[in-house]
Amino acid sequence: MSPVIQKDIQQRIKEQVATHPVVLYMKGSPQFPQCGFSAKAVGILNSLGVRELFTVDVLQDDEIRQGIKDYANWPTIPQLYINGEFVGGSDIMTEMYQSGELKQMLTA
Repeated sequence: MSPVIQKDIQQRIKEQVATHPVVLYMKGSPQFPQCGFSAKAVGILNSLGVRELFTVDVLQDDEIRQGIKDYANWPTIPQLYINGEFVGGSDIMTEMYQSGELKQMLTA
């Protein structure tokens, strides 16, 4: 990927996470997740009552699929961002959900 395209992707991601309070990069959509980890992430956010969830289906955009891994320096998808801050993937979301920490972040 050329440095110019890479910069454009990083800028697009930065704008997405900055302009939406809760962003989930996932495989598929909330209605039709394409992997178990994405389904679990959506389920957690739904159970916490997240109404304004902005999702990006990485399967629809190969540049975003690789770009988001580079953006967060995190190798897996899904990836959750709250108020512009990278939270983590499915396992971290599960731990934070169980401890109540995720709910606190979403209501802060």
